[in-house]
Amino acid sequence: MKCGPGRPCTGGRGRAEEGAPKSYRRCKPCGGKAVIHMPQHRLALCRACYPPWFEKQTQRTIERFHMFGKTDRILVAVSGGKDSLGLWHALLQLGYVADGLYIHLRIQGSDGLAYSQRSLEFARAYADRSGRELIVVDLQETMGFGIPEIQRAVHRPACSPCGTTKRHYMNKVAVERGYDGLATGHNLDDEAATLFSNTLRWDMDYLARQTPVLPAAEGFARKVKPFCFFSEKETALYAVLEGVPYIREECPFALGATSLEHKDVINRLEHESPGTKRAFLANFLSAKDRLPAPAPPAMKPCRECGSPSPVEVCAFCRLRAATLARGSGLALTQVGARSVEGQGAVVCQVKT
Repeated sequence: MKCGPGRPCTGGRGRAEEGAPKSYRRCKPCGGKAVIHMPQHRLALCRACYPPWFEKQTQRTIERFHMFGKTDRILVAVSGGKDSLGLWHALLQLGYVADGLYIHLRIQGSDGLAYSQRSLEFARAYADRSGRELIVVDLQETMGFGIPEIQRAVHRPACSPCGTTKRHYMNKVAVERGYDGLATGHNLDDEAATLFSNTLRWDMDYLARQTPVLPAAEGFARKVKPFCFFSEKETALYAVLEGVPYIREECPFALGATSLEHKDVINRLEHESPGTKRAFLANFLSAKDRLPAPAPPAMKPCRECGSPSPVEVCAFCRLRAATLARGSGLALTQVGARSVEGQGAVVCQVKT
């Protein structure tokens, strides 16, 4: 009996790992020992049945939101973590054409070692294993400095300038290299916490943009989130059972982030009422579809880099200028509106 392609139905023999708490429940499809129980789905699965189920659910989300097709070229933004590397793996398992993009942020770990470098090593390891291309954009080479220098220059929590910088380069690479979609590993916990935050503030602009798919527009790549209905526990278990190594430590800049507090609140609600997170996001998306879409802001090319921007100089270029202006003592390099290939993008692995 086979639970999935090349996956014997072992009934969960062996030690359950991360994301797989001890359970005496039985796998619904095969009757083996379950490694995960998902009360929101009224479903328990063993270590052999879980990966095929997970991939089937990923495919359902892709089809439901018309994210992309089998002939499209997809760029997966990878961080070295469970969600992004798990997404890359799942897309390849499903037969999609998917390459990876890693943005080297030059962040040091709490132990003083190179957190970003360790993360890159996990991304490279999976690229080697899969035989797919991994594109690396190193901020030190493209800008002359990394996220720590930007954070010190703008005197803001690092997550904000980090997000701005990553979005800039993710979009730039996807557009310049002609990918049909840019996929990120945002999971249900991420999406529910973001929705919770935006709802608390009634931030209508951000609420309008929260969707599993952002269509392509002039100068913007199509952006998709195939894992938006999976919890962190579910993505972690998938990576573990499929043998996809990933960095376990959190980004040192994430400590004390408001998003973690929001996740904690929602997880407590989920514990008391399983399915709360999924219902919160799904019902929002359903209601959002019935509301009139706000008019998009008028865009024009950024004066500095040429990327679409609602203002004369885009947020990324303002961050870069602020860091350059306050970066005395640093060996900074002015970077103009050049292609990513001219900004130190390094191809680590190409499928042959």
